Amino acid sequence: MTKTASFHDLAHRSVFITGGGAGIGAALTEGFVQQGAKVAFVQRSQADDFCDAMQAKYDHRPLFIPCDLGNLDNLQEAIKLAGQTHGPIDVLVNNAADDQRHTTEEVTEAFWDWSQAINLKAYFFACQMVMNDMRSVGGGSIINMSSISYMMGNSGYPAYTTANAGINGMTRSLAREFGPERIRVNALAPGWVLTDKQKQMWATPEALAEHMGRQCLKEHLKPQDIVDATLFLASGASRMMTGQTLVVDGGVVTTG
Repeated sequence: MTKTASFHDLAHRSVFITGGGAGIGAALTEGFVQQGAKVAFVQRSQADDFCDAMQAKYDHRPLFIPCDLGNLDNLQEAIKLAGQTHGPIDVLVNNAADDQRHTTEEVTEAFWDWSQAINLKAYFFACQMVMNDMRSVGGGSIINMSSISYMMGNSGYPAYTTANAGINGMTRSLAREFGPERIRVNALAPGWVLTDKQKQMWATPEALAEHMGRQCLKEHLKPQDIVDATLFLASGASRMMTGQTLVVDGGVVTTG
């Protein structure tokens, strides 16, 4: 992965990433490792091979903690272990999400609760759980991954887009509440990033052409584009940004 920019203040920072071993999450983990940060990440599936690759490439191994984000006790234990290993967490990236396709009529109460637990509830409680760490070091940065899906009014996953909209509301409220303690909270809304999962499941030639027609910039997004924006929000380069949603989508939607 290309190192586009150096953010010197991220070296030795204690970073916690949800879903940090696959897809965009793996790119985020690598991006912070490249900057010299101490990275811990969680996900359900095994990520030992990924950690081995990171250690071989950078001589710096991220800490992988198996965790089911639907279990808040697991999440609390993981955050505690990360803090004990790397020092108090001062960067949190809420990245894990599941955009499983569904129609409104097939949604059951159980599916709704599962979707909100993964895509919104875990975000809120991860924020809550790192606050004491960030207070102890005089501040921190939280980046909540959202999506442009709800801004576009997309159909096909209403529980997911509901959670995305909720992430933005939550971000603004937490930024207001914790700003006096120098804890910044921002959201990042990616456009259609062509990860392996996207290519395998939904990126048909017709769908790609239709989406490209909406973009101002006529290039498909890559994980690197999201990494660079996340590093910026984590670093002091964005020190007076909080309560904002940064859209990285090639110019599909507009804000303001």
